[in-house]
Amino acid sequence: MSIEYAVEMQNISMIFNNNIIANKNVNLNIKKGEIHALIGENGAGKSTLMSILFGIYEPTKGIIKINGNVQIISNPIVANNLKIGMVHQNFQMVDIFKLWENIAVGSEIKKFKVFNNKKAILKKIETIMKENDLEVNLNLLAKNATVGEQQRAEILKLLYREAEILIFDEPTAVLTPNEIDGFLKVLINLKNNGKSIILISHKMDEIEKVADRATVLRRGKVIGTYNLNETSVDELSFAMVGRQLKKIINNHKDIDNKKILEIENLNVQKNNNKKVIGLKKLNLQIKAGEILGISGVQGNGQEELANIIAGMQKPKSGKVLINQIDITKKSIYERYHKYKMSHIPLDRQKHGLVLDFNVIENTVLQDVGIKPFASKLGILNFDEIKKFGQTIVEKYDVRNASNGYAIVRSLSGGNQQKIIIGRELTRESDFILIYQPTRGLDIGSIEFIHSQILEAKKLKKAILLISYELNEILALSDRVVILSSGEAIGELTGDKISYENIGKLMIGNKK
Repeated sequence: MSIEYAVEMQNISMIFNNNIIANKNVNLNIKKGEIHALIGENGAGKSTLMSILFGIYEPTKGIIKINGNVQIISNPIVANNLKIGMVHQNFQMVDIFKLWENIAVGSEIKKFKVFNNKKAILKKIETIMKENDLEVNLNLLAKNATVGEQQRAEILKLLYREAEILIFDEPTAVLTPNEIDGFLKVLINLKNNGKSIILISHKMDEIEKVADRATVLRRGKVIGTYNLNETSVDELSFAMVGRQLKKIINNHKDIDNKKILEIENLNVQKNNNKKVIGLKKLNLQIKAGEILGISGVQGNGQEELANIIAGMQKPKSGKVLINQIDITKKSIYERYHKYKMSHIPLDRQKHGLVLDFNVIENTVLQDVGIKPFASKLGILNFDEIKKFGQTIVEKYDVRNASNGYAIVRSLSGGNQQKIIIGRELTRESDFILIYQPTRGLDIGSIEFIHSQILEAKKLKKAILLISYELNEILALSDRVVILSSGEAIGELTGDKISYENIGKLMIGNKK
């Protein structure tokens, strides 16, 4: 009995104009009604391959078959007509539209061939929601919806267009643990309803839970396709990076008595909303050579804490001190230079990079006006800028960077993240604010970044690590503070830091 494939990609190669080979002779077969994981390092060619399937790029060579028939997918409209849908890393939402309008946009049911038939559109969406257990408040404005709600709306957008082949590119990178669990259940429901699903992800535990098979790409080539019920996570990891991974863990040494960062009685309104408390009477201290991890469910004050320290938001009351100097009202420029702070932000594209600058330019964004990158007269030293940028590219393995001259917008999300991490860990600083540092990174890159964060600790830098990845908190933290509703509800130190103890504090059990 022959296997029926929803997708067959045969000998696909993609070479961009700057001679970057993104895919080389890739063969990928997706069975009807399966969840197929596509995994590999950052820059391995996963997103490019799926962009070819969705019609964003036309391959340099190769053949695509959909349901056994050869197809030329020249643009996303052709893909949609072939019942292929894709949810991108960065959601395609119009902020000022309601979610139901975003779901239907471009495919509205019309009344008299002119007006949108809202009643018919809502009825169709509500039917889809019930069939797939995908509840969402359709009248929410996109800008007011949570990331999880936006993602569900993106899935509904595909189902509204009757897609049978669904592509998800890093779908859980910005979701909370509860939202991730909900999303994985949705994937299983979609599979049970006969959909063929391609899942790009770096998270092995998620792949293990839902995927039937996985194809590994490395540097644009297929390493192999594996049945998940016959393959261990360690085997997949080895296939991805080509080596055994090391276990990176904090030894809780090298902590000085010198206080670097101090937070005193910090009160903050949530996202500058006077009616909601973001942080309440928060007090924190971090010493030289210490990593303080902030744990808790997303939305409990982590973002407000990062914004206050970084200078992107003003507190209602309280102080932030670095090296015993009150910086609460200081400018962002002063925080970076005079008070020697570095910052790896949550939103890399909004707060970490200038997407239309090249890689080298992005590595010196904060420091381009000071030595060694500029003279006192403001004359730029391009040799030093180039030298620094290319050092970051090499050390942090920024793929497809064209020796530093690639435009950052053209890089994968993981490689964009590597630029920021390399820049912020390398520049001179006493204190580093780190928020979700390994979001969108592959397991090999995570191993390296964790080792570099611990190297910064050895250099006596004080580090505030905000992460929703418990594995990251456990591996790197000397102390952990748990936030709930903007308050510090518990603290763990050294060997007391464990899944069990963090879990107890998060549910209010302080024993």
